[in-house]
Amino acid sequence: MASTSVLKRFPEALYYSALNVVVHHYKNIRHELRIFPPSVQFDILFKLFENGCLAEVRAELSDLDVITRMLKVGDKRHLLHHCFQALMDQALGDHSTKISSVISQAYVDRCNQESLTDKQRDSLVLHGLAISAFLAEAGWLPDAEVILTSCQSLLADSSDPLQKTRALECCHRLLHVQNGYCRFEEAEHTYNQAMVLVKQLQGMGASPNLASLYSEFSTLYMLRSNYAEAYSWSVKALQSLVANFPKPPLIDVLRQSAKACVLKREFKKARLLIRQAVVIASEVFGDQHPKYADTLIDYGFYLLSVDAISQGVQVYQTALEVRQNVFGGINLHVAVAHEDLAYASYVHNYALGKFSHARNHAEKAIELMLQLLPGDHLLLSSSKRVKALILEEMAIDNPNKDVEKKFLEEAHLLHKEALAMAMRAFGEMNVQTAKHYGNLGRLYQSMRLFELAEEMHLKAITIKEQLLGPEDYEVALSVGHLASLYNYDMMKFDNAEQLYLRSISIGKKLFGDGYSGLEYDYRGLLRVYTIQANMEKCFKYQNVLAYWKLLRDEAQETQTSPFTELTEPLRVTDTLQQFMSMS
Repeated sequence: MASTSVLKRFPEALYYSALNVVVHHYKNIRHELRIFPPSVQFDILFKLFENGCLAEVRAELSDLDVITRMLKVGDKRHLLHHCFQALMDQALGDHSTKISSVISQAYVDRCNQESLTDKQRDSLVLHGLAISAFLAEAGWLPDAEVILTSCQSLLADSSDPLQKTRALECCHRLLHVQNGYCRFEEAEHTYNQAMVLVKQLQGMGASPNLASLYSEFSTLYMLRSNYAEAYSWSVKALQSLVANFPKPPLIDVLRQSAKACVLKREFKKARLLIRQAVVIASEVFGDQHPKYADTLIDYGFYLLSVDAISQGVQVYQTALEVRQNVFGGINLHVAVAHEDLAYASYVHNYALGKFSHARNHAEKAIELMLQLLPGDHLLLSSSKRVKALILEEMAIDNPNKDVEKKFLEEAHLLHKEALAMAMRAFGEMNVQTAKHYGNLGRLYQSMRLFELAEEMHLKAITIKEQLLGPEDYEVALSVGHLASLYNYDMMKFDNAEQLYLRSISIGKKLFGDGYSGLEYDYRGLLRVYTIQANMEKCFKYQNVLAYWKLLRDEAQETQTSPFTELTEPLRVTDTLQQFMSMS
């Protein structure tokens, strides 16, 4: 038995001994490395990385042919991300040229060579699609966009159906990175290009991959807060799926469709889709891959939206850990995960008044983004908003008036900056802008600027009602906040009562009698009726609040891990059938 065990280990030991020898003599034999299969070449590069030879790893990965070969080693992609991130961190630390920029410029230069043969052009297109996908996956979106733009130029004016199909794929991926970096004008142009290509291909009798493209259209409309159009495109994306649709793009279609369903308050449909996405992502990529983390971020968004707050915190925490394990340092995806966890923690601990954990994550998100983005980039607006919300609550709970004033002033500055960013990107009539108005309304109430607070809340309600309808969750939030202002500070008790009742009605309709947000409305009504000496209604809502507490306690006792509730993946056709049958 011992002899057999030794023999089983021997080949592996011999392989790693050989790797060590190659790495030791790397400078003498580096030009011969390409004779090895991609998997062996990858192991050599990773061994160099583990030995701290970052300059050598950078030189290798800066070569387009080398990085393209490394991308073929699919089962070690997360390790390639780990190496790449270390090189990016080094460049950001010493202010040298980022390797992502070196690669994108090398690609542009090669595309601009004169007299490219058809074979060389085809190879360049495939390389561009692969490298840009890797960069986008890691969050290096501007350089991915540079590569895809050059890739597009190689495909321009071709009448060949295959080349047009590749041009459409290029549009799809370009739209993805432009959406991710909030380049909405450019994304609109890419959207129009894609629509033209779809018509041309259909006119040629071709059948392009529309599911992934339509899903990206849905993302564009969602980011611009046109939720009805986003939902419409997500349904079209689902309807365009076929039985043997590849699983990696299927995951992305399911994720986006789930988000669109959440925003349209189609929670049962969202639950079906996002759980399928998580299960398939785990099956295809494993639980340490960035794509799995992406799916968890969307799962957390669903859980938070259906009032499963503690479960949402667990999922966001896991997503952050995966992204940190893969990317480590100064990375946009890590920053976004910090922001999401900050907000979830803020909501989870709101009633307890414990905000230090949420604040740490919000500040980390801003710190990372400021190292990666221009200071006025739209992606910063959400992180600033989250930190401002946290600071406001910390100010209210702080007995030191000087500290309270300092926190409120900082929160005010952050909210104003976030509003200005949203106004530049979207204008006044947008849900994001309305949210910022509402946040300012709450802050002005804390600052005892009641007329300004009322003005902000009324603006938020007006915009949300026009865009989302009178029965939306966002409307209920703003209505409840205005009710609080009228009740606790402006003594408009009749107005407050009507607003509380409206907020309660919407909340119960969307989430049921045990919805967490009902507590604040019930307590607000009790105060109104106590001041008005309406004992009958006081007694009624004391009982209602007691029943609500009972429901919340039962929900807490029966709550399970968000990961144990996941089931086996369904066939695409079965998922679609279930989706379409839901009312």
